[in-house]
Amino acid sequence: MGAASGERRDIRDRDDLAALIGAFYRRAFADPLIGPIFTDVAHMDLDHHLPIMCDFWETVLFDTGAYRRNALALHVAMHAKASLGAPEFDRWLELWNAEVDARFAGPTAGRAKTQAQRIAASIRRRLEGGSGSMHETITTRERLEAAGMIDAPDGSGADAERLSRRRAGCVSR
Repeated sequence: MGAASGERRDIRDRDDLAALIGAFYRRAFADPLIGPIFTDVAHMDLDHHLPIMCDFWETVLFDTGAYRRNALALHVAMHAKASLGAPEFDRWLELWNAEVDARFAGPTAGRAKTQAQRIAASIRRRLEGGSGSMHETITTRERLEAAGMIDAPDGSGADAERLSRRRAGCVSR
């Protein structure tokens, strides 16, 4: 691999992912914050888990469709046993990014970090009871009316501001 010779190249294939993921999990297992979640709570067997995670990251980065499990369900089950919150997700992401940066550089490596951020944020939002979307601030007409931001329909026609917003596509029904 390029990292062994001091140069970093981009992530190219499943072999690169296997090296990255294996090194990442060895680091994560040894981490004082998140290590016990993997070793004591999940009782993760890296030899069994590595091919699954390679399928996952191949699907995320190379659109192979190899991963066909439900990552959220696994995290929900884990969360029921050991609380997974901001500190755990932040540490996972910190270790992932450090391992990617130590081994690879390029567009796919950058995408691996970006997608990890998105995935971690989405799972965390779901575990906290929200939706997986980072666009939860989009609201409905009813919420805007309840907040007093627009007038409720009163039978006499819509006010000019509400009409202009609707025409602009800013207010949903």
